[in-house]
Amino acid sequence: MRESLDFRAPPAPGAELTADGVRFTVEAPSADSVCVCLFDADDRETARRELALAGDGLFSGFLPGVGEGARYGFRARGPWRPEEGHRFDPAKLLVDPYALRIDRPFAYDPRLAERGTETAPLVPKALVERPGPAWTAPRPAMKPGGLIYELPVRAFTLLHPDIPRADRGTLRALAHPAILEHLTSLHVSAVELMPVTAWIDERHLPPLGLTNAWGYNPVTMLALDPRLAPGGIADLRSATTALHAAGIGVILDVVFNHTGESDIEGPTLSLRGLGNRTYYRHDDRGRLVNDTGCGNTLACDHPTVQDLVLAAMRHFVTQAGIDGFRFDLAPILGRDRSGFSADAALLRRIVEDPVLKDTMLIAEPWDIGPGGYQLGKFGAPWLEWNDHARDDMRRFWRGDKAATGAFATRLSGSSNIFARDGATRTRSVNFVAAHDGFSLADVVAYETKHNQANGEDNQDGHDANHSWNNGVEGPSDDPAILAAREADARALIASVFASRGAILMTAGDEFGHSQGGNNNAYAQDNAITWRDWSKLNHDRLDFTRAWAEFRAKSDLLIRTEFLEDANGIGDQDHAAWLTPDGGPMAPDHWEDADGHCFLMVLGKPGERIAIAFNRARHAIPCRLPDSAGRWRPATPGAAEDGVVAPRSVLCWRETPKQG
Repeated sequence: MRESLDFRAPPAPGAELTADGVRFTVEAPSADSVCVCLFDADDRETARRELALAGDGLFSGFLPGVGEGARYGFRARGPWRPEEGHRFDPAKLLVDPYALRIDRPFAYDPRLAERGTETAPLVPKALVERPGPAWTAPRPAMKPGGLIYELPVRAFTLLHPDIPRADRGTLRALAHPAILEHLTSLHVSAVELMPVTAWIDERHLPPLGLTNAWGYNPVTMLALDPRLAPGGIADLRSATTALHAAGIGVILDVVFNHTGESDIEGPTLSLRGLGNRTYYRHDDRGRLVNDTGCGNTLACDHPTVQDLVLAAMRHFVTQAGIDGFRFDLAPILGRDRSGFSADAALLRRIVEDPVLKDTMLIAEPWDIGPGGYQLGKFGAPWLEWNDHARDDMRRFWRGDKAATGAFATRLSGSSNIFARDGATRTRSVNFVAAHDGFSLADVVAYETKHNQANGEDNQDGHDANHSWNNGVEGPSDDPAILAAREADARALIASVFASRGAILMTAGDEFGHSQGGNNNAYAQDNAITWRDWSKLNHDRLDFTRAWAEFRAKSDLLIRTEFLEDANGIGDQDHAAWLTPDGGPMAPDHWEDADGHCFLMVLGKPGERIAIAFNRARHAIPCRLPDSAGRWRPATPGAAEDGVVAPRSVLCWRETPKQG
């Protein structure tokens, strides 16, 4: 018979450190018993204690004399009935889902998936850690239409010559003055850190000599990966403190849709051994649901999983001052057996949580499950990655027929997607390149993906890239081709900066980082993804900085009210759309299959800005609107005569007439 303790209130999951010892608590639904195992610094098991039943599926026990830094793991006994989703195996040492810190990174080993094989030597141990003081410092005010800078910590900092070698590739590097100076020069509103919690390599990577470089295969939700955070949460807290002092917010890219335990042939590391049936979604035949394409799907409709997700988010807000979250494959968080709902329990709990309610929430609004494409469906206060903006901006500059109207709609805030229920502001996050897909440099240098280095015969990654190579596939030393690529890259950058909504840029796109045509570089922890600070395209960087400063200082660009688009929708913040000769754009202009150039004019007379978009390969003179004042060049390349260079985006600012 299992021991049962009478708790007045159920203990919180995790390791609670007291003056006399540690209370270990874990939720293991359907388990018959759970024990906690202690280990010394040499990885030898020194103690094993059975935990008592403390509630429905909750096991807890107090171990006197155990202190901070103690290393531990769990083992769970229960039924082995895979056809019902139960996969208990006491030979598997399990990492505490609520662990605040682990002693080493996860490393894949086939024995982790073998039933009955002892795994204590193979699995990281959780460390008992005392939470720090709650974060009380004020957060920087992130502008709703500001620049979000997507940043892979390791790849971004590993080669930076000014950062001490011991800090390169870690969160500590983000506090270095050279990094802060770079970010402030771009007027970054917030950095979006690609996953920083502990992850494991997919099992097919080690035989290929590859490792996961992105972190989108997590095991723990609270514990940071020791490779990025040797000092644990203190490293993230220090980085946030430095970034906040520079006026930059911090957003975490979080993966609450699956874990690195993968499919039924994957490793047993934590949740699978504690309650596979509860923590992961299964179909009516007891098979794992794979709406993520990663082998499993977290059961975000189950309160146990919801509590874990919320605990992780609160931990990062209260312990590290995090300002917001970007949710990978976000429809998973709102899906149950009936499908997706923006009013799903977990989504509602996140928005209503008193600790989280003021954080920025960004959804990647798609997955591969049923009804998986949910762009525009999340509702306020959620922002959403907008792949229509990415694709329509690329199509316009690639030269696709009849692409002008769709391009203008994206510049206007995508009212056709986000103007639901009377909304007057866009929730779009506009981008032309992100971690998933081609880098910006490769969008204009490759027509097709080149993923051979991933070891999957170039079968992985997207095929529809809407990219072009300007005449030669890949590297070229032809000055004409290089000039064309430079012009196109600048036009794409400027288009994003000229658009309504929050905007996103991936680290390195501002200075020409290329991945050699690899559009799925998740497994390339090498020169393919490392940003090489010795080979910056300084001209492109200066161009990006100029547009970033212009946008940051222009209320007309950083606003999020919808503009009137090419179809006359969204006139809450009016724009004038003009032909090169200064006349209004008519339907036949928008529908012209060969349309090359138009102007977007924002603001009231006397305070306007005019932005010209010319995708032709020749210069086009543009007539700016009549003014009582004067039009002055506002961005690189603009001239007093209003001539728009080939393949360019130019801007003018209206100023009052002098004396």
